[in-house]
Amino acid sequence: MERDVIVVGAGPAGSVAAMALAQKGYNVLMLDRKPFPRDKICGDAVPAGAIDLLFSLGMEEKIRAADFYYIDKLRLVSPKGYTMDADLEEAHHKARSAIVPRLQFDVLLQQHAIDSGAEFQVAQVKEPIVEDGRVCGVRARVNGSTSEVRAPLVIGADGVTSVIARALRPEEHEDGHRAVALRAYVDDIEELPHEVEFYLYDEILPGYAWIFPTAEGQANIGLGMRLDIFRSEGHNLKELLDRFLDMPAVRKRLRPGAKIRDVATWQLNFGSQRNVRRAYDGAMLVGDAAGLINPLTGGGISNAVTSAWLAAVTAHEAFLKGDFGYSSLRVYEEYCHQRLWPSMRRSFFIQRLIGIIPWAIDLLIKRGQSDNEFAQTFMTKL
Repeated sequence: MERDVIVVGAGPAGSVAAMALAQKGYNVLMLDRKPFPRDKICGDAVPAGAIDLLFSLGMEEKIRAADFYYIDKLRLVSPKGYTMDADLEEAHHKARSAIVPRLQFDVLLQQHAIDSGAEFQVAQVKEPIVEDGRVCGVRARVNGSTSEVRAPLVIGADGVTSVIARALRPEEHEDGHRAVALRAYVDDIEELPHEVEFYLYDEILPGYAWIFPTAEGQANIGLGMRLDIFRSEGHNLKELLDRFLDMPAVRKRLRPGAKIRDVATWQLNFGSQRNVRRAYDGAMLVGDAAGLINPLTGGGISNAVTSAWLAAVTAHEAFLKGDFGYSSLRVYEEYCHQRLWPSMRRSFFIQRLIGIIPWAIDLLIKRGQSDNEFAQTFMTKL
């Protein structure tokens, strides 16, 4: 089989790359090891900017018709218990930020990619086909047998454990630029309507715990911390979650019979590590496969869809030139650096600062309690 583009992975990054290229008229094959809908471990937060990009790709009507839980406010809780609430200032966005379980969000994007003209196939990609140093397709297992699919361009969007990334870039992220996180859902909690909560406390700094409401009485809850700190201190994520839920400010909001379900852990690769390649002869990496998680918030969806769109722009330019070598595709790395690196660098600086002087968070949040303008500025920088 031959295609113009093979996209490995049909999460947000893969689906955006596939829909953007299919809308340009390219023959796109999108592969994923699981049928949709399927769950994906995540905090489920989708920023307004990411939804704006999806609007631009023809998804506005579908998204407005979907049952997204929109967010208007944000709460930060400091190690000493100071609390700062602030409105999300998103007037420059057409969309609003939302909490959307990935079971719902991913299938919406995957289906739009199909509606845009991409072909979807459930397949376990085993490895890229590399000939004379150039990626020219993939080997995948479909219905019990292994077959080859060839294309001049492969886009790796298969997540943090990416088969494509491991084959092309065997060196791993350093632990100081990685995180480990745990997510669960809770039923029968007194949520703060349309407000997300971040708890920064000594035991997990510079990480945080969160409560993100998904509906009335329901929330996505969890916590994450930097991998090097997690390993050095010998923590257990499930025990950390139990202690978070036992905090007086949280425990009093759990109604009798509250149930914790779907507990799962995963690792994340931050976009703060320098000199990470994301383009090769015949291939590009996007989203989590490219290691583009925000090092402060742990959020990945915004950078995933942005990187996928940039990869689609680069791919279109490569087709116009008829050149899929690294010398042509490396412009994708430049696009990512221009678009994503300033935010990554700022977030990484703040993350390290929190780790060095955690008491500064108490001072900043305490000041934000009485100064709304400062609170807005602080939130914007975050």
